[in-house]
Amino acid sequence: MTSSTFDLLNPAGLYDPTPNAYSHLAVVPPGARWLFVAGQGGEDRRGELSCVFAEQAAQAIANVQTALKSKGADLRDVFKLTLLIADHSEQRLRIWVEQADRAWAGCNKPVCTLIPVPRLALDGMMIEIEAVAAIASPTGGQDGA
Repeated sequence: MTSSTFDLLNPAGLYDPTPNAYSHLAVVPPGARWLFVAGQGGEDRRGELSCVFAEQAAQAIANVQTALKSKGADLRDVFKLTLLIADHSEQRLRIWVEQADRAWAGCNKPVCTLIPVPRLALDGMMIEIEAVAAIASPTGGQDGA
């Protein structure tokens, strides 16, 4: 499944990134309305963090989804992620891939840059996800809203 607003592609000549839950290239046409979601961590509604990486990853994705819903968008509208993982490891990458596969089931995964970091903003925070999405503009052009 692909978005009707943009294309996610894996051009010939590059390795297949799908096992690592991302695509190589996103093409967004003129007139799309862009949504920029600030880095979302694994905090729940009360600001509490689980001590389990998989739970923080799932909550961070849910937080991105909540932000998107406020403008009528969802995860299928995301074409770019910046993923920060504290104390990154292959195990945490595998857990991220599992969570991304659940969240974007049946869809191409967004283009993504994973940046290992020693620490994030809050004590105990293990993941932060920044997202960029594109949706059709209600007026067919850029409306600035």
